[in-house]
Amino acid sequence: MKLWGGRFESGPAEVFERFSGSLHFDRELFQADVEGSQAFAKALRHVGILSREECDGILDAFNRMLEEAAAPGYFDADDEDIHTFVIRKLGERVGTLAEKIHTGRSRNEQVACDFRLWMKGEIRRIQGRLEALMGSLLRLADRERDALLPGYTHVRRAQAVLFRHYLLAYFEMFHRDWQRMQEAHLRTDVSPLGCGALAGSGFPFDRAQMASDLGFSGVAANSMDAVSDRDFALDFLYAGSLVMLHSSRLAEDWILYSSEEFGFLEIGDEVTTGSSLMPQKRNPDALELLRGKTGRVCANLQGLMMTLKGLPMSYNRDLQEDKECVFDTAAQVADSLEVLTLCVDTARIHRDAMESAAERGWVSATALAETLARRGVSFHRAHQIVGGIVLASVKAGKSPADWTLAELMEFAPELDERARQALAPRAALENHQLAGGTDPARVEDALAEARKRLARLEQARAGEAA
Repeated sequence: MKLWGGRFESGPAEVFERFSGSLHFDRELFQADVEGSQAFAKALRHVGILSREECDGILDAFNRMLEEAAAPGYFDADDEDIHTFVIRKLGERVGTLAEKIHTGRSRNEQVACDFRLWMKGEIRRIQGRLEALMGSLLRLADRERDALLPGYTHVRRAQAVLFRHYLLAYFEMFHRDWQRMQEAHLRTDVSPLGCGALAGSGFPFDRAQMASDLGFSGVAANSMDAVSDRDFALDFLYAGSLVMLHSSRLAEDWILYSSEEFGFLEIGDEVTTGSSLMPQKRNPDALELLRGKTGRVCANLQGLMMTLKGLPMSYNRDLQEDKECVFDTAAQVADSLEVLTLCVDTARIHRDAMESAAERGWVSATALAETLARRGVSFHRAHQIVGGIVLASVKAGKSPADWTLAELMEFAPELDERARQALAPRAALENHQLAGGTDPARVEDALAEARKRLARLEQARAGEAA
């Protein structure tokens, strides 16, 4: 079945039909297409194209189609796309009445409507996965309240931080990802129904009512833009790419931290695998796959950008290529977040290994230099003094705790017992008391605020669902 054909003397070649067919992937839009068609049937009744009885019959047929769609083999068909599939299925139930459903409607607006409806649901699903991950990070932070981590720059030990402070850094990233998804939802939540092929409909449809029936917050302002706009898809792909980039950063950290060379943590058996040859291996495959899938998702964004580059106004068949990259990104991001949440939930933290690395790494050096600066020593000289102590320590194989006060005072008379105590990595935490720092009290404040922020996100999404 085709929704066109009167203009042609013969049909398309078999090879072209295979080349242009999309049912094998746009079947993903089935529910959205049915719901959009139900709203359009109501609009047709309001303008007198369908009687009440005809409209009720069509709505009932669509409802039964939604119920049957889960049956095996339901989508085994050779229709051109999901739209022709739905109309054919409708015709099997209501006969020639199905031919009225396209009165005043173009596939251009139909596919844009379906795509937006589907994407709104996927955005909410991904936001839910982000909330679950953020919740897991906060629970791990509560569980590992006192764990001390050597913070890194250039993959070199730099300054001591609380492990929960480190976890909050990723909470911030994923919180921004939730917000980006929300912005993508805002720009997706616009109905193109009533825009026709490009010039607007020739029937007096109530566009606002159709939008309301489908849960859209508004209508597209320009009919040409409405059928050709895929900015909302790019917004979603960009937001999804950032989710994966942040997931990949956390994955990379934990691949390193769970290695024998670091030994800071272990991830659970649920997300690791072994070697077919080496019995001792315990591989972080889940994290590596997360890291690998990030390139795939980012490539989807680039691919759609190139599809849209230079398209003339308004609709072009090139836009069929917008679906698979978006479908793939939605699936990969949702699954990746679920797996990453499991990695966090099953992680076992080795506090002693973390703190020992912090002790050996001179992560308190900056705190000692700043202690001297607060006593009137120029920071340049303080930097030189502490740098000299570190150099001597490296040559002698000493850690900060190995130095006596008398030995330290040989480097500078300003060094006293209080300064020596500042060399302890845990003591150095209190050197960072500004908001956003790793001082224990500040971190506790930040955790309390993070819990409130997460609760607001969950309530906002739950409120919309209700």
